[in-house]
Amino acid sequence: MPITDPTVDAYVYAHAPARDPVFHEMEAHGKAHRFPIVGPAVGSLLEVLARSIGARRVYELGSGFGYSAAWWLRGMPADGTVVLTDLDAGNVARGTAYLGRLGATGRFGYVQEDALAAFRREGGPFDVVYCDIDKEGYPDVVEPAVERLRPGGLLVTDNVLWDGSVADPRVTDPATMAIRRYVERVTSHPLLRTTILPLRDGVAVSVRLP
Repeated sequence: MPITDPTVDAYVYAHAPARDPVFHEMEAHGKAHRFPIVGPAVGSLLEVLARSIGARRVYELGSGFGYSAAWWLRGMPADGTVVLTDLDAGNVARGTAYLGRLGATGRFGYVQEDALAAFRREGGPFDVVYCDIDKEGYPDVVEPAVERLRPGGLLVTDNVLWDGSVADPRVTDPATMAIRRYVERVTSHPLLRTTILPLRDGVAVSVRLP
């Protein structure tokens, strides 16, 4: 089901911020290859969130070819860094090239393995943990993220409305059920406060409490 009216969507995208031509190349690549990226509306949200908390360390679980990371980097100071995770060597190479062309060399690094396994080895603290892995893995991200976020840090997760299917009790496929469990965990966790934004496919933003 449509999450927002297409006319409203068009208005939001028409007011996305100006950005380097490399961003447009990444968007065109995603469209041409039917590779899901957050797009400029959610991307600008990521930038605003990074700026709003003075983020300097971001960990991404599921990075593709670096589009969301480009927005996090855009919202951080020159010493801000992002850890990206992706299993596909092609995505790693492409993302490394794109981010390098955006002038971010030395500010990011890819980990080419299972995102959650790699994340569990990290000690933190992080200012932002961003989740966009396979949906069945969403619930397993919550506790490791809470343990590694600084107080005031953010857990940000894409696709939490899943084309509206989460709101339809007749839909019980594994991905939808896992997203529902994720939402239940972050909205009831004693160390998180969470809001869900009906932007694109739904973005959950949770702040880590002291």
